[in-house]
Amino acid sequence: MIRIFKNNFTKLVVLSTFFLVLQSCNKDYLETSPTNAVTDAQIFASTSDIQSALVGAYSSLYGFGIGGYSGHDNYGQKSTDLQNDLMGTDMVIHAAGYGWYNRTYQYINWGNPAKSTQSDVAWVRYYKLISQMNDILSVLPTAKGSDADKAVIKGQALGIRAYCHFYLINYEQQTYKGNENKPGVPIQTEKTSGSIGRGTVQQVYDQIIADLKQAEQLLIGVTFADKTAFDIHVVQGFRARTALIMNDWVTAASYANKAYNYGASPQLMSTTQYKDGFSRISNPEWMWGSYIPATNATIYASFFSHFDPKTNGYASLGQFKKITKDLYDKIPAGDVRKSIFQKPGSGTATSPDYSQLKFKVPSPPSFAGDYVYMRTAEMYLIEAEALARQGNEAAARTSLETLIKTRYPAYSASSLSGQTLMDEILLQRRIELWGEGFSLIDIKRTN
Repeated sequence: MIRIFKNNFTKLVVLSTFFLVLQSCNKDYLETSPTNAVTDAQIFASTSDIQSALVGAYSSLYGFGIGGYSGHDNYGQKSTDLQNDLMGTDMVIHAAGYGWYNRTYQYINWGNPAKSTQSDVAWVRYYKLISQMNDILSVLPTAKGSDADKAVIKGQALGIRAYCHFYLINYEQQTYKGNENKPGVPIQTEKTSGSIGRGTVQQVYDQIIADLKQAEQLLIGVTFADKTAFDIHVVQGFRARTALIMNDWVTAASYANKAYNYGASPQLMSTTQYKDGFSRISNPEWMWGSYIPATNATIYASFFSHFDPKTNGYASLGQFKKITKDLYDKIPAGDVRKSIFQKPGSGTATSPDYSQLKFKVPSPPSFAGDYVYMRTAEMYLIEAEALARQGNEAAARTSLETLIKTRYPAYSASSLSGQTLMDEILLQRRIELWGEGFSLIDIKRTN
């Protein structure tokens, strides 16, 4: 069985360097056939070689400067997650500080197609990762190794490719429902040296679903050494996310349930763990994330630099990330989620009123903190919403209460129904997933 280990840093550095070299030329990010180089078949002669390449690909999720842009707002998935929330309704920047993300916060950056803008950075990052997965898929059949190992690698590669197309279509076009026939993004499923036309929104989603379906079948029964791998539950989680956007309520509810139902029982964190800083991949509720020790931390160009002022990064220079008063006031006293923001009237120069206390590195001023990409809490919220939209309100209330009671023991949804229940589910989603990158996509999909 192939596993990914935290101490595999030698291969990680070598392969990360190799991939970053490939990514350094911004203009050719949809071309995947370099000239005057050894062939992929020579580089990836065995499943062991390909597995090392996967480790390097996973590292690009938090890689700095991919695409040749060296701004301190280019550090992978968590940078675009932050931007999704800054363009939503529930996050405030305290002051301009050094200016990072200000143009995103003002809705300017993503509308600009120029080089090194956020739309360009995301485009380069995801298509480079897609190209890497297509490289892997192209050489896998002839590589030395067992069929079982090849199936595990293929499942991960297809899952990562679906993940990339998912974010590309959500960042670069309107939401799915009502826009199915509009131009989408290029669908890249094989190596090519030519230009790629744009598929429709529907065609992009069809490809995402096809990749996720195949990945799920290939990863049945496969376990990994840690949560950095794109395993079957992450695949199922992305199937639930995709179905939610498509208004496919039956699939969304079913796959959210599959995604969180693993192990002895579904994992939800304690109140103590909730206040621990959202920076440890060992958290029982995390389904997928990146393990980032001090040797791999990207220092000022990192998520925690922009969030935790105790790192002495950009958050300490005035760019405190704050919850809006409106949303803070909707969190009841006694709910642990109210405690992860600076209480009004108790603020200081280093933590103003309403500042976030949710994301904190374990050992400040170190920048070493793990990144979370998927949690079981999100799956409960998807399940509750999808069930409610089907009219199965009793089951929706059960899903919602199962989650929220772990945050606020006095919580009850028993009196809620109809639009009141739906409004409550969406409110709890805003509170629970604050700062994790869902705001803008949710606003788009709910119109």
